[in-house]
Amino acid sequence: MRKSARLTALAAVGVLALSSLTACANDAASSTSADAGSKGDGKGTKVKIMVGGLDKVIYLPAMLTQRLGYFDAEGLDVELLSEPAGVQAETALVSGQVQGAVGFYDHTLDLQTKQKYVESVVQFSQAPGEVEIVSNKAAGDISSPKDFKGKKLGVTGLGSSTDFLTKYLAVKNGVKVSDFTPVAVGAGPTFIAALQKGAIDGGMTTDPTVANILDKKAGKVLLDMRTPEGSQKALGGPYPSSSLYMQTDWVNSHKDTVQKLVNAFVKTLNWMSTHSASEIAAKMPADYSQGNKALYAQAVKSTLPMFTKDGVMPENGPETVEKVLKAFNPNIKNAKVDLSKTFTTEFVEKAKG
Repeated sequence: MRKSARLTALAAVGVLALSSLTACANDAASSTSADAGSKGDGKGTKVKIMVGGLDKVIYLPAMLTQRLGYFDAEGLDVELLSEPAGVQAETALVSGQVQGAVGFYDHTLDLQTKQKYVESVVQFSQAPGEVEIVSNKAAGDISSPKDFKGKKLGVTGLGSSTDFLTKYLAVKNGVKVSDFTPVAVGAGPTFIAALQKGAIDGGMTTDPTVANILDKKAGKVLLDMRTPEGSQKALGGPYPSSSLYMQTDWVNSHKDTVQKLVNAFVKTLNWMSTHSASEIAAKMPADYSQGNKALYAQAVKSTLPMFTKDGVMPENGPETVEKVLKAFNPNIKNAKVDLSKTFTTEFVEKAKG
């Protein structure tokens, strides 16, 4: 009995210790959340932003804004973090790890059906910036999305925007979502290796991965959605993709900070519209070019047409995104999405003025 009583007492102590640790962890998390948007250590207002791949050209405005010094000029201390796919940036935002996410606008619609309200506060793009690539081996069997049946198709992550767009292209062309296999292969070297080794027959990716694949002659372009024209042809309209989106409650309670962020990004988009691809590429971290500055500059040039000049949501863009998602996503197909709550032009209008 004494031994049993002693074990019981030890267990009780352990539970209390664990409870105390959990409480401390929760307090720390609350403190981090509360401190976000407040003054950092002398550098300005601290904000954490998760990017769905910092080195992807489609998300280039995030790092470029920092490199141009526009965050600092607005009195912001912005920490840019990176995840391989936009869906992971979304998760970081919703869980409260960060205050903003640079990723595809379509996540705002998907999240609303799950009763989570986030909104795009500045729209970087008017086209997806995505390219459907097929391997040399599979090129003879895949001449359009009609041939996706039975194929293994690479996406950055399951539930990512590349996953969404691949499913839409399949359904639009008479192929069921269950008729092909999406494979999460990320981007960059992991995507290229999967293509070369036959782990995927093709897939959707962005620059600089596209430029590297073509340079290595490892695959061919099936569909190019890096321009408004390419978006119109593949998706039937403008497709707002990369953006800064944030939780609506946070936006409403930190309007001054959000305005400063949007001011900085709008300055960057305007700067991009008046500079060459080579000048833009030269501003980026040296390792982004992976030792080939000319190829990286070409990747930037190929993707530049997707970007807006002022951060404004393109007209009819949200409707195109909703149409695409409703085609294959049962959650959105059977739900009423309030598009007016998925983006705001309040801050970009002030930034332009």
